Order: sequence, then structure tokens, then C-alpha cells
Amino acid sequence: MTDKRKRSEDLQRKAARLRSAAVSTERSRKTSRLASPPDDATMTDKAYALIEELIVTLELAPGEVLSEVVLANRLSTGRTPVREALQRLSRDGLVNILPRRGVLVSEMDLSAQLRLLEVRRELERLMARGAAKRATPEERQEFAEIAQGMRLAAEKEDGLAFMRLDQQFNALISATSRNEFATRAMGLMHGLSRRFWYQHYKQAADLPLAARLHAEVAEAVAAQNVDAAGAASDALMAYIESFARSTL
Repeated sequence: MTDKRKRSEDLQRKAARLRSAAVSTERSRKTSRLASPPDDATMTDKAYALIEELIVTLELAPGEVLSEVVLANRLSTGRTPVREALQRLSRDGLVNILPRRGVLVSEMDLSAQLRLLEVRRELERLMARGAAKRATPEERQEFAEIAQGMRLAAEKEDGLAFMRLDQQFNALISATSRNEFATRAMGLMHGLSRRFWYQHYKQAADLPLAARLHAEVAEAVAAQNVDAAGAASDALMAYIESFARSTL
């Protein structure tokens, strides 16, 4: 082999290694952007939270076939937590587990989203009013902090920060409503709603307005103003329905 040919092959191998490293770095960068679950969460809880965000933010696209092995490697966890997380995501409607076809990320459907919003409007009002009645002082402080974060996200038009705050807001208002039946029903809707938002918000949403409307609900709950919390929830849901229809 001539020196010239040897140098050429060495350069090709080096370029291949660099490309591989770049892909690995990009995957790590994307995964590192995911919100960190609480330290006391189980392995399944952590896998669920991370995979849910990958689906909601469309890094796992509608119709994509999912592999337990690939997801376990991506999340640096075992296959059992991933398998259990996918079962939960199936109950939430974010994935479909199909015999002989595997696990697919569910498709999005505007008509289904509008039907979901009919139910969600009533539950959101009920839970906002319940939270304003029953939240503890510590929980009301959390609502105040979420409201501040939402207003900052509105100023910066930070979509990812808004998504994460929205998830915290949903979890907190579900817990503080002290109504386990409403909480279970809402658990089936939040992921689907957040994914629909993430797909369309850059083209159709008024992010600052949406963040401010969330902040107003959180502020009313923090102030223990039951009627204001219900009214703010209705205003938020009216905007969300208007946003969904604007994607037609």
C-alpha cells in the first residue's frame, strides 16, 4: 500500500470517528435537555417522565416505532422500567401497543383534541376552585412561584420553559384539588394536550398570552380566591380551544 493511499484511508477512518462522536454528542445534548424527575421517584417514574417529554416535544414523532433497548440505552436505565413506563404511556394515549407490530407513538387528531377539551374545561374549573379552597400555605407558595416563572417565560417567549412549568402546574393543581377522581381523569389528558400544543404553538399560539393566563390561575389559587380561580381557568380553556381550532 502506498503512503498516499494509507494517508487517505487514515483520514477516512478519522472522519468516520468524528461523525460518530458528533451523533453521540447530539443525542446526549437532546437527552440532557429533558426535565429531571424528582430524586425520590422510582426508576419507572423516571423512565415515564423522560419518555413522556420526548413524545410531547416530538423528539419521538407520531407514528414512530419504539424500541425498549434503544430507549433504555438513551435513558441509561434498564429495560424493565422502560417497559413499565410504556404501559403507563399506553393508558395515557401517547403510545399504542400493537400485537406483532410493537410500540408506536400515537398519532394526533384535531377532532379528538376538541372532544378532549370539552371534558377538560369542566375538570379544570373544578380542580382550580378546589385548589384555591384546599391548598396548604406551602402549596400556595409553589403556585406563586409557578406564576412568576410563567410570566418570565411569557417575557422571553421560552416554549420549553413554558412546557415544563405547565407540567408542574398541572401536577400541583391536581394534587391540591384533593379530588382523586378528577386527578385520574386529568392524568389521561395532560400529555395529549401538551403534545398538541408543542406541535402547533410556533405557528398558531400566542405563547406570552398562554403563559399569562396560566399565571392568573396560579395567582388566584395562591390568593385562595375560589371564584377568581374558576374564572381564570375558564379564560385559559377558552384560549386553548381557540388555539386548537386555529390549527385547522
